[in-house]
Amino acid sequence: MGVAANVLLAGLLAREKRFDLVGFLVLGVAAGLGGGMIRDTLLQRGTPIALTDLSYLGTALATAVVVYLVHIEGRWWRRGARFVDAIALGTWGAVGAQKAIAAGLHWLPAIMLGTITAVGGGMVRDLMLTRTPIVFGGNTLYATCASAAAAVVVLADWLTNERYQGLTTLLAAMVGAAGCLLSYRLGWRLPAAREWRLGRRPRPT
Repeated sequence: MGVAANVLLAGLLAREKRFDLVGFLVLGVAAGLGGGMIRDTLLQRGTPIALTDLSYLGTALATAVVVYLVHIEGRWWRRGARFVDAIALGTWGAVGAQKAIAAGLHWLPAIMLGTITAVGGGMVRDLMLTRTPIVFGGNTLYATCASAAAAVVVLADWLTNERYQGLTTLLAAMVGAAGCLLSYRLGWRLPAAREWRLGRRPRPT
């Protein structure tokens, strides 16, 4: 689902750019698999799973072809895409952190890798389209929600044992997804940088 959601969103942008089928496929694969491949490369635990499990690449290619052939639009489609995107974001953030913990990393790198897993594909997509990645600001909370999902996994790893790993990962994914949906609904954003200047005040004359 996470792969398909990222490919669907990439397909919308590919259609706006009037890409051909090759463009849909390349952009879809980069968006759908990019975050997980970056994570697995950083973990250095063998070949990225996207290259060893054909279900990942197959899902990305099939979804890209469907989005290329079927022009889907409308208010309900946009709402559905946001919901799927939020679920995928929370899931990627939770699973990415869980894989980092399983590899023996500390809590901070685990949160970082969970976040990278969730937003990495979107960043690769935006860079391929020569635009500023949306996670850098100007939008509702996104990377922050992925970090929250990863943090829940880290906290649960401290407080529970491996028997509850599946349940805690699901809980973390729901936290990330809920945060993303609430930020869409309520317009939550991080504040932009302010212009602060350091220097002496002029002395009164």
